[in-house]
Amino acid sequence: MDDMTDRYRALEAVILGNYPGADLARIRAAYEYARMAHETQVRKDGTAYVTHPLATAEIAAEIGLDEDSLCAALLHDCIEDTEATHADIEKLFGKDVAEIVEGVTKLSKVPYSNKEEVQMENLRKMLIAMAKDIRVILIKIADRLHNMRTIEFQTEAKQREKALETMEMYAPIAHRLGMQKIKWELEDLSIRYLDPVACAEITEGLKLRHVEDEEFTKKVCSRITERLDENGIDGAIHGRTKHIYSIYRKMYGENKMLSEVLDLYAFRIIVNDIADCYNVLGYIHDMFRPIPGCFKDYIGTPKPNMYQSLHTNVI
Repeated sequence: MDDMTDRYRALEAVILGNYPGADLARIRAAYEYARMAHETQVRKDGTAYVTHPLATAEIAAEIGLDEDSLCAALLHDCIEDTEATHADIEKLFGKDVAEIVEGVTKLSKVPYSNKEEVQMENLRKMLIAMAKDIRVILIKIADRLHNMRTIEFQTEAKQREKALETMEMYAPIAHRLGMQKIKWELEDLSIRYLDPVACAEITEGLKLRHVEDEEFTKKVCSRITERLDENGIDGAIHGRTKHIYSIYRKMYGENKMLSEVLDLYAFRIIVNDIADCYNVLGYIHDMFRPIPGCFKDYIGTPKPNMYQSLHTNVI
């Protein structure tokens, strides 16, 4: 079995896990079309170019995009980089797929340069407005994520250029769309090339304390679970060490060493209703000492993207 067969089967496995009703024959046809269209092209690492649309489609499948989106993810570079046309794709895969591919192609051509924050915000708004279908933005973010994962094969100048563009453009859009895990990964990948020395320092520091951090988060999650069970609250608890860029901002924004950054850990408790949110907040403040001035109520006052939760810092 060859590598491409393995990669495609990995994509199918993700699709079946997240979207069991998908027409796999149609998605396979999109893959075969992309494979043939990109047949003579290779990536900087020497692999067949089609590995990139395959990986983009796998990310799209992981975030739960629909069948048209998965076909479009596989075909997203065809109009820009091959002889394929909008009409060709529409004839074979339908109007929606062709429109999404066309939209991704247009976004790829938007000129970027390092701008003031106000100008960057306008550019981000323009990108979202250009994408008449939100799936265009989602596929573009998946495309950028895979490109950042494999950017070590680019020149140093290109690495910095793409990392800055990702940090200023795509990570904030992912954040606005509620794609937090992807936002964190985009930021961590970007800072690796924007400030490699500091990034390496933080990464090494976190490695040295990895076991201690794992034990700490498990212990806190266990205590919270016991308290919720005692009070009959059904909730899911997740604990993690904060991601590299979040720690980087605290260290260099507040001129601290890694050992001086106190809020290295984040815990998320998901419950079934608003009343339980406030009840759990009371239990947390009873179990751990709250830090004054650090409570935020995003339920009473949701964020612009309608994100709702309660935030608190405790010792």
